[in-house]
Amino acid sequence: MTFEALQQADKQNVLQTYSRFPVAIDWGEGATLYDVEGKKYIDFTSGIGVNSIGYGNAKWAEAITTQAMKLGHISNLFYSEPYIKLAETLCQRSGMTSAFFANSGAESNEGVIKLARKYSFDKYGKGRGTILTLNQSFHGRTITTLAATGQDVFHNYFFPFTDGFRTTPTNDMEGISAVAGHDVCGVLLELVQGEGGVLPVDKDFVHSLAVLCAERDWLLLIDEVQTGVGRTGSLFAFQQYGILPDAVSFAKGIAGGLPFGGFLVNERCKNVLGPGTHATTFGGNPVCASAALAVLDILDETALSAVQEKGTYLREQIEAMGSPLLGTPRGLGMMIGIPVKERNNRELAARLVQRGLLCLTAGKDALRFLPPLTITKQEMDDGLSILRQVLSDLEEPGK
Repeated sequence: MTFEALQQADKQNVLQTYSRFPVAIDWGEGATLYDVEGKKYIDFTSGIGVNSIGYGNAKWAEAITTQAMKLGHISNLFYSEPYIKLAETLCQRSGMTSAFFANSGAESNEGVIKLARKYSFDKYGKGRGTILTLNQSFHGRTITTLAATGQDVFHNYFFPFTDGFRTTPTNDMEGISAVAGHDVCGVLLELVQGEGGVLPVDKDFVHSLAVLCAERDWLLLIDEVQTGVGRTGSLFAFQQYGILPDAVSFAKGIAGGLPFGGFLVNERCKNVLGPGTHATTFGGNPVCASAALAVLDILDETALSAVQEKGTYLREQIEAMGSPLLGTPRGLGMMIGIPVKERNNRELAARLVQRGLLCLTAGKDALRFLPPLTITKQEMDDGLSILRQVLSDLEEPGK
């Protein structure tokens, strides 16, 4: 189908809940994509952090195909090897104790919220179910995870939202103390706030927060839906912060493009959720679990070290451009935010897409780059060249 035919069919048959760029992607290889008309694009989005190992990876495709022909689904009423092997691998590489598998980031965060509330109920009874979250956070689009999200722009239309959340200032322990009370059972935070603008949270703040959680018997819940599975240069970002959370959620990059997610817990939370307390029909799906095992095999320690090097290279090259339209790049690993000056970030993103560089926005004024973790230097340089050209054009008088 042509782009025009696809666009028309979309308008007629699909709920218009997305403001799509005028591009219909057909196929890809590595970190390079092609639309239905054959135009080439360098991908600095990886499907919003999902396509962690790029496109056309033969090992990933073989794992999916082999498992699909063997067993596509069986439900959690029975054992199957892929999810068990995946849980073992994740626990060994993260230092956590047990896993629960789900389907999306929001669902994974719902799981850690339930975990914290049941942990507290079991020990203290009713009245201790409030979870603290941070300003500029984003935790999902279900009614509950929207309530947990610390951005007013998402708090509209769908009233009433779920009770039991209180938003606090980021990097401000006094702010935490000001809103904390006897009703608190946990704290949920991203270590790099993605949708909020790619804002790394201060390490000293996180350490102090971990101490406070231990003192008050709150669960420390880390949302690694976007930062997890190698995005920041370690399997999980919390490993760079020197903490061991009570629970950590993950999704996006875990299965390299298939819908999958879940959360890991530490030893003291291992037995909080028993039979009947939490479930999902598709969780631990054998095909998705096999894809995730392939992703983790590809993202070994050598590959994760390369992620840090690539992220440093991209940030240094962007800063070296010296464009008055961009601020100093920030982030961890291959999760990069770039403040946009004088121009609208969405307008700049649209111009980049038009010229062949797929990118994202974050917050009110930033570009967000989330390239596939396996991107080559040539692909990075090609993308940077497009960015440089677009900035040069915009810096000319009258543009």
